Amino acid sequence: MKKIKIGIIICGRYSNCAAGKCFRAAHNSPAEMKKNGVEKIHFATCLLVGYPPCPRIEYFKKFIEEKYGIEVVYGSHPIPQNYFITHSNLKTWNSEFFKKAIIPALTDEKTRLSYD
Repeated sequence: MKKIKIGIIICGRYSNCAAGKCFRAAHNSPAEMKKNGVEKIHFATCLLVGYPPCPRIEYFKKFIEEKYGIEVVYGSHPIPQNYFITHSNLKTWNSEFFKKAIIPALTDEKTRLSYD
């Protein structure tokens, strides 16, 4: 298995942010990551499981892939079970976009429970 360098972009909105930090990270960090040999960028799972999930996540992915030519993956670790249950009950991920976006971070229940 070939090892690759990854970068992770996290969400800062839980630190009194209105997506400004995320936008700066999505706008500026990939250039630095690319200089350091990053081949894929993962958006932290918090962008998927926040209340609500990041409303700009789809745009950030398109922007980074277009501008920097780096593949973006949704999720940095499995979705915790408690978030899975809450978002399932809220029907947060019922859109076609989110049904696909959560796939990389969606695992089996046993694994999700270990992330609670």
